[in-house]
Amino acid sequence: MLPVIETIFLRQMASGDRLSLQVYKFIGAHPGKKVYVQSNLHGAEIAGNAVIHQLIEFFLTINDTNLSGEIWLVPVCNPMGANERAHHFSAGRYCVYEAKDWNRIFWDYEKEADDLVAFTKSQLHIDREVVRQNYLTIIKQRFAKILQKINSASGLPYTEQFSYQLQSLSLDADYLIDLHSSTNQAINYLYYFRNREDSAKYFLLDYGILLNPYDGDAFDEAFIKPWLALEACFQQLGRNMRFDIEAWTLELGAGMQMNPDSVAKGILGIKNYLAQKGVLQIHDFSLAQTTDHKMAFSVKSKVIKYYAIAGGMIQSRVELGSNVKVKDRLYQILSFNKESQLPQVIDIFAEHDGLVYDISTNQAVNQGEFVLGIIQ
Repeated sequence: MLPVIETIFLRQMASGDRLSLQVYKFIGAHPGKKVYVQSNLHGAEIAGNAVIHQLIEFFLTINDTNLSGEIWLVPVCNPMGANERAHHFSAGRYCVYEAKDWNRIFWDYEKEADDLVAFTKSQLHIDREVVRQNYLTIIKQRFAKILQKINSASGLPYTEQFSYQLQSLSLDADYLIDLHSSTNQAINYLYYFRNREDSAKYFLLDYGILLNPYDGDAFDEAFIKPWLALEACFQQLGRNMRFDIEAWTLELGAGMQMNPDSVAKGILGIKNYLAQKGVLQIHDFSLAQTTDHKMAFSVKSKVIKYYAIAGGMIQSRVELGSNVKVKDRLYQILSFNKESQLPQVIDIFAEHDGLVYDISTNQAVNQGEFVLGIIQ
């Protein structure tokens, strides 16, 4: 099956060079769901590009009859971030010009849906799919106003133009998958939203973190929050309504690396998810182990991050993926204090039980810089 390949202009630079996106659209022979998958929104988080490349190669080997609906793949979705460097290191987490995190810039209809209760009341006795289309129409109408501002003489800052382009591709998707990695070094896990635990295990990862509370204006949040708000409003009015709309952020290993194990788990999980959702129909999937797959769930509010209590060098740090108990030593800081004293070694002990899921790449830290994170 060959994709429809679309190139979308993003930005003209001062040099005259032009940045673009490239979208690979695989269209199935049968109608069905729309799946949107993107990677590399943060510049240093590149593993998802390998995942998308291998997904493209896989889809080239199957027939359109093996696919219901359509799958849109967008690798290197943020060229500005991907191209940013600081010496030998990829940066690209922030739009430096505007001082904004590239994944905290997205338009969220839920924040301005002041007529949500009235809309829900008008839809109480209407078929779910009709409700979905009616609500999506309202979202699209409000979203279209952004383009009017972009095309005006005064224009909009680049982050708003960029966010519009990505969201215009994904706004009507049923399933959204945003491929990230740790900026540092981390295990493989995913972020998910409420009432989607059953689908989370389809990715066959060992750990999932519920986004509650939200970080604010992230790509996955902006996509699904309006639908979660609508579900909650229906619930308050006495109707149990669940839309088959899902958003996921897969965190695949370390930044600046395409770790083969993380890439392989990303590919396997996405294929299995698509098969479980009825989008992909081939004999190798769904995988039998899905039913028995055990996944540990936590909540974002229970993720504990440890920051250096003094400046120095990190040594004797526990390994990534270690399970720790309260009062276990997590790491030491070798501190050169510049106070006419000998160097000091400071032991740091765990305040909570949990799993070490994220660690800093740089083992030289200033006071207050991130050292490691623990999932409780």
